Amino acid sequence: MPQMPKYADYMLPTLQILRDLGGSGAVEEIEDALIARLGLHENLLHETYPKSGAPIVSDRMSWARTYLKNAGLVESGGRGVWLLTEEGWRAAENRAEDVKRHVLDAHKVARAAFRKRPPGGEEGGSATALSEFYDIAEGSADWADQLLSVLRRLTPAAFERLCHRLLRESGFVKVEVTGRSGDGGIDGTGVLRMNLISFHVLFQCKRYAGSVSSPTVRDFRGAMQGRADKGLILTTGSFTADARREATRDGAPAIDLIDGAALCELLKERAMGVRVEPVVIERVRVQPDFFAEI
Repeated sequence: MPQMPKYADYMLPTLQILRDLGGSGAVEEIEDALIARLGLHENLLHETYPKSGAPIVSDRMSWARTYLKNAGLVESGGRGVWLLTEEGWRAAENRAEDVKRHVLDAHKVARAAFRKRPPGGEEGGSATALSEFYDIAEGSADWADQLLSVLRRLTPAAFERLCHRLLRESGFVKVEVTGRSGDGGIDGTGVLRMNLISFHVLFQCKRYAGSVSSPTVRDFRGAMQGRADKGLILTTGSFTADARREATRDGAPAIDLIDGAALCELLKERAMGVRVEPVVIERVRVQPDFFAEI
């Protein structure tokens, strides 16, 4: 059985992939490239956490990006796009161990700023600290993880209604939820107007914790043949590499795929169940001239 890569195993390859992409890349591009570069076996892509059911590979890739961001090597450009920083460009030329050490040091500094470390806890980069860093416990979720957890607890009908509203908020008109069984997985229809042109779109909603596979995409395409201009699949999970290839296969109608990460960003942008609160940081500067004049 192939071994599951740890969080840190994705770090240097992520930097190198962003470098090769010209300094920026969408989550989909980065993860597909990581799967290819590391030669991840299909069995690993389907492995999920026992508690949440979330795909382990995608989750660890996501955490790798988060830790690289905290270390100042990458930054989020919004809309699922990640950017390589100046320091990240330089780090992409380093050894994997150097990148891991850099990120671990940044992680330790951040932790020290928020809580007092126990005596003898992590000084000197102990083996305990390294073990904790490479095997981060599942459950320390950020806002997107929390949102996905809520979405996955919705009933299928409620999730379809959410997608219905999201499409309306995104510029679709004549949006209808059909949800008829035996209809090839088609959950609804809508019309997307772009200036003078309109596209008839069929959509499918997948309230998944795991990955949507290529047969699902293939079956959906078969059901939409001759009935729509485009297809759209929205999921709270992810898509396998084969599913993404099937969605853009040459000679077949393209199907757009919205995975859990992209879905969270869309809900955030439209303030649907997500409230963004600006954080004001106080910056204090000492003015020596004031004291010199006393």
